[in-house]
Amino acid sequence: MELLYISALIVAIAFAALVVYVVKTLKAASSTMESVAGTLKSFEKQVGGITKESEQLVQKSNLIAEDVQHKTESLNGLVSSLQNVGKSVDSVNQSFRHMSDSVSKQSEKQSAQVAQAMQWGNAAIDLYSKWQEKKKQKEKTNEEFPTMDRR
Repeated sequence: MELLYISALIVAIAFAALVVYVVKTLKAASSTMESVAGTLKSFEKQVGGITKESEQLVQKSNLIAEDVQHKTESLNGLVSSLQNVGKSVDSVNQSFRHMSDSVSKQSEKQSAQVAQAMQWGNAAIDLYSKWQEKKKQKEKTNEEFPTMDRR
């Protein structure tokens, strides 16, 4: 029976040692779990910050996209207006070409009359210039000799 008691004592000591090691392992696991929990809390805070920044970035991106869309629509109107201006300029150019061609044809037909009209115009300009010169000389003479009556 002594052997039975010794065996029971060995089993009890082994069981106690096993319990001690299980307790140590559980304590180590507990501290590891606490560390993991702290890390997860820190990670959760960082993810929350990143989420807020991401939401702000998405909102800003949406605003920028909306602004670009409005500006693009405005530019579409401007481009349309510029196309109309281009068509108008082309129309004016065609009118000028037509008028220029017409004037060229008429001037070829009536070049003698045009030359004579230009001579008459030059003569009229010369007469007007001479008349202005005489008028200025008369005014100048009147300024130099104001008391003399010239008729």
